[in-house]
Amino acid sequence: MSDQGETSRLTAEARARVIIDGQLTAAGWHVQDRKDVNLWAGTGVAVREMIMKQGHGRVDYLLYVDQHVVGVIEAKAEGATLSGVEWQSAMYSTGLPPEVQLSVTTVDERIPFVFEASGTETHFTNGYDPDPRSRQVFSFPKPETLARIIRNAEADPEHPTWRAKVQVLPELDVEPLRPAQIDAIKGLEKSLANQHFDRSLIQMATGAGKTYTAVTSCYRLLKWGGFNRILFLVDRNNLADQTIAEFQNYRAPDDKRRFTEIYNADKLTGAGALGSTHVVVSTIQRVFSMIKNGKAVEGDDPVDEYIPDKPVEVEYRAELPPEVFDLIIVDEAHRSIYGVWREVLTYFDAHIVGLTATPGKQTFGFFKQNLVSEYTYPQSVADGVNVDFDLYKIVTEVTQGGSKIEAGTVVPTVDRRTRKQKLVELDEDLEYTGKQLDRAVTSTSQIRLVLETFRDRLFAEIFPGRTTVPKTLIFCKDDAHAEEVVTTVRQVFGKGNDFAAKITYGAKDPKKALQSFRTSATMRVAVTVDMIATGTDVKPLECLLFMRDVRSAQYFEQMKGRGARTIPSADFQLVTPDAKAKTRFVLVDAIGVTDHTFVEPPLNRDKSISLKKLLDKAAMLQLTEPEAATLASRLAALELQLTPAERNELNGVAGEPVKDIVRGLVDAVDPDRQAQVKATAVDPDQAIRGLIIDATQPLAANPSLRTRVLEMRQAKDRVIDEVTADKLVSAYGEVDPDRAKSIVESWAKYVEEHKDEITAIQVMQEAKGRRVSFEDIKQLADRIQRPPHSWTPELLWAAYEAVDAGSVRKSQAHTLTDLVALLRFTMGVDEELVPYAEVVRERYAAWLVQQEQAGVVFNDDERWWLDRMAKVIAASAEITEEVLEDAPFAERGGIDGALASLGDQTGHLIAELNERLTA
Repeated sequence: MSDQGETSRLTAEARARVIIDGQLTAAGWHVQDRKDVNLWAGTGVAVREMIMKQGHGRVDYLLYVDQHVVGVIEAKAEGATLSGVEWQSAMYSTGLPPEVQLSVTTVDERIPFVFEASGTETHFTNGYDPDPRSRQVFSFPKPETLARIIRNAEADPEHPTWRAKVQVLPELDVEPLRPAQIDAIKGLEKSLANQHFDRSLIQMATGAGKTYTAVTSCYRLLKWGGFNRILFLVDRNNLADQTIAEFQNYRAPDDKRRFTEIYNADKLTGAGALGSTHVVVSTIQRVFSMIKNGKAVEGDDPVDEYIPDKPVEVEYRAELPPEVFDLIIVDEAHRSIYGVWREVLTYFDAHIVGLTATPGKQTFGFFKQNLVSEYTYPQSVADGVNVDFDLYKIVTEVTQGGSKIEAGTVVPTVDRRTRKQKLVELDEDLEYTGKQLDRAVTSTSQIRLVLETFRDRLFAEIFPGRTTVPKTLIFCKDDAHAEEVVTTVRQVFGKGNDFAAKITYGAKDPKKALQSFRTSATMRVAVTVDMIATGTDVKPLECLLFMRDVRSAQYFEQMKGRGARTIPSADFQLVTPDAKAKTRFVLVDAIGVTDHTFVEPPLNRDKSISLKKLLDKAAMLQLTEPEAATLASRLAALELQLTPAERNELNGVAGEPVKDIVRGLVDAVDPDRQAQVKATAVDPDQAIRGLIIDATQPLAANPSLRTRVLEMRQAKDRVIDEVTADKLVSAYGEVDPDRAKSIVESWAKYVEEHKDEITAIQVMQEAKGRRVSFEDIKQLADRIQRPPHSWTPELLWAAYEAVDAGSVRKSQAHTLTDLVALLRFTMGVDEELVPYAEVVRERYAAWLVQQEQAGVVFNDDERWWLDRMAKVIAASAEITEEVLEDAPFAERGGIDGALASLGDQTGHLIAELNERLTA
């Protein structure tokens, strides 16, 4: 008779024990009868039917690790409720017979590990935990796992497990963190310490730094929290490298070492690699493959976006046991992860942390409503973490209603697999709807019309006054659609292959193309399907063009978030030269995606009202809800344009950070906040009105702040009149010498009066010839361009040309660094007024000659780095190592590339160039 037949004839409890025996054996335990005990058979031995001392009965299994009793198992029949027998297990844990008492490892004279099992369900209580309580586990832990828990307990009896250690974590170093990140880390650590739930959800807007937050938590939990190994789940293969890079770049706040100098972080490659890896990065598909097959495929998963038709089922895998991870972080995961992939997550005996921008009901349900921190997209805009967006719609007849092709028409068809085209005559009418567009039918006319409209309206309406195509990401329905779109983009704009590229999983070397899109000033348009839809940063992006519909609120928010990233103005201008600062992005809807009810409007809801009128209405406490949101958007955009000095000044006028005022306005129009107020208000409408008035009060009660906001806005925005046709009155070939003389005299007087107040002038006065930092130059430029002077380097230079032409070299273009030349000439340091960039070029040429005379000859690769460093100095008056991580250096590997090309002399060369070219 077969084993299955024998098992079926056993009692329910006996059948459960057969299954339990198998589970213990799979986990590495040697299962023995009492009469055949051999405690040296292996690390772990499970002895059946051990008789306990008087009054404590017979325990089903007694567990030994290294010849010491460490645990008991109470076995019950399948279907039995295990929580009801915990009293029995507890009794066994204190009822050891005298003959084994000396060989036991105990907690307060109790056996530390207690299990209840029915063959289909297993409960585990770790006696070393604070306030020990049972939890369900997939299967029994390995003997080596229990041995490690005991060693850790003996090493730190006061805080023997991670559940004890997280209650005494050191104070969080908040210096490098944003407020939302601080809230998230503290919320997670509080959840871990309380242990009310074994899952925690962090809601944080896209772009707010979820990954950095997670890395910081990982460092703290590995170093001080008693965690041994962490699984970091990413949504897609291309995000794994990005996540690993975040761990590599993270510097510990205590000793400033990189994370990966202390702990290993690597992608999941095989069971053998886990032994030395502290952070394992993987897709959930790869983890499932590891559990199912005991190994993971080499390289990237072939189809990491694959979602099964039905929920997956998992079985015990010794190479990847349930206790292998202490913590699982789920980053940017599809909501399906909690449905079809649920068993992969619950297989592990680990606390699960979810990171998401837009949690849905299913996500909340999986995480047991345990939301430990919340940070919304509007809040991130208020804090300057993200930028707000504008909406622009393109509607065509085919997009709205589809079309009809009559029978007998000869049409080209494309084989989806080979992309081979052939002509076919339709034998019946073909009608298709807008929803079928670009899946069943591709309308080349619709694609061309959308892109031509986008091109024609780009500089007139979408980005008025601009001349360079903003970095644009186009979302398509599938790879074939993307192929058609990228080809049409090049045709419509009359550009080559380097202007627009397809970045999909089916494209050639998509990672290289993505990096080029981030840093290249040439590539302006990327066409994608899903690859850049979630988690991938392209900070210079200013425009998202939707040519595909999205029916998931969570997925749409992820896609929208690609354009929301902020970027320093200097970095932005390197790839988009005609842009000053990124203060918004534009969502161009060519398919109706924003018609879904889940799409929230931008903060900037009323474009027709001026900032002055908004401030006037704020002063009179007359702002409506849409106007309060619009004012928040305008102030947030202005705040991003300010220099540090301007920001400090405005905060001083306000008496508090302007970001806090913006945040107050955003909170006043937040639906959740309003719902809370309405729930307890007698007059809900009046209560909402009160929220807006309270948020407006800092502006209403401070006329000086309103005035200074308008002054700064006027200084930042230059209106371009494309409507009025001008007529020539006259033209002159000379500059008014009286006005020029007045400007020169006023400038010289200004320099003298402010020599003790403005750092750039002070530095030049105290040590003539000393290098002035670029931050000090920008501060000076900011001060002199304000009313009443409104001076710029161009204006001052032209004045000197008119007054003292013989001592001034002409220049076709000026930069802020020309202020250094103007200061030196005005203060008598130089006898000739020479453009700063020209001085740097002359000094650089002389330095190269000196190097050659000294026998130092640079090859072409070294000259590439040195030439561009000199250009940076010409534009910024200095160069730092941090700049090497930006374009154009980033295209050649950043700091690592410089070290590879220039070797150990890199730091010395940077210092020497700074000294020789700017002194």
